[in-house]
Amino acid sequence: MDTERDADELLAEGAAAPVEGWDFSWLAGRATEERPPWGYSRLVGARMATVRAALDIDTGGGEVLAEVPAPPPLLVATEAWPPNVPVARRNLRRIGAAVVQVADRPPLPFRDATFDLVVSRHPVDTWWDEIARVLRPGGSYLSQQIGAGTVRELSEAVLGPLPPPASRRPEQAVAAAEAAGLTVVDLRTATLRTVFHDVGAVVWFLRKVVWTVPGFTVDRYRAELRRLHERIRAEGPFVAHAQRFLIEARRP
Repeated sequence: MDTERDADELLAEGAAAPVEGWDFSWLAGRATEERPPWGYSRLVGARMATVRAALDIDTGGGEVLAEVPAPPPLLVATEAWPPNVPVARRNLRRIGAAVVQVADRPPLPFRDATFDLVVSRHPVDTWWDEIARVLRPGGSYLSQQIGAGTVRELSEAVLGPLPPPASRRPEQAVAAAEAAGLTVVDLRTATLRTVFHDVGAVVWFLRKVVWTVPGFTVDRYRAELRRLHERIRAEGPFVAHAQRFLIEARRP
C-alpha cells in the first residue's frame, strides 16, 4: 500500500492518471469494492442470447457489453461522454456492436419498438419514457443502478455533512417505470463495502465517478484530501459503502 508516500505525490499521481472508459483496473491493489450478488454481466449475457435486437445505454467504454458471449444480430450502444466514444468503438468492434454518440438528454435516436432488450449499467439518468418507446411489446429493460447515498462516507469526508439523499431510491425507479407504462418484474438491492487504501486512489475515483463530489478538483479540495491522507495513515484504509439496485421492467 501507499500510505507512507507523500500526500502531494499521491495527489499528483491520482490527478494525472487517465480516466477514459469505464475500466477501474487502475485501482488494483489500491481500492476494492464488493460485487453485487446478482451478477449483472452474467444476467445481461443470458438475456442477449435470447433476443434479436438489443441496446446498451450509457455503455461507458463498452467494457461490460464487450464480454457478452453471444451478441444478438442487432446490437447498439449509446454513450454521451465524448472521450468514451472511441474507447467503446474499439472495445465493441469485436462483437459487432455499433456505438452511437448521443446527447445527455432525450430523445434516443431510434424508432419506436426497435429493441427486444434494453440494458444499462449505472446510467446517469434513466429516461423511462424513451426506454418504453424503443422497446417492442414484450421487451425488457434490465439495469444495475447506483442507489441513494452511495459512498456517502467519502462524499462527506470531502464536503462535510450532507442532507439525506433525495433521489436514486429503488422505489422512485419503480414508480417512474410504472408511470411510463412498464411492469416491474424484478427489484433487488445491495450494500457493498468499498475500501480505499491511499488518497491517490480517492482522487482517481472522484475524477472518474464525478457525481460523488460534484465539481471535484485536487486544487479545490487539497486541504480535505490532505486530512484524508493523514487519517488513512493513522487509522488504516478508508471504508465507505456503495448502494446498488437491480431493476427489470417489461413492456406489456
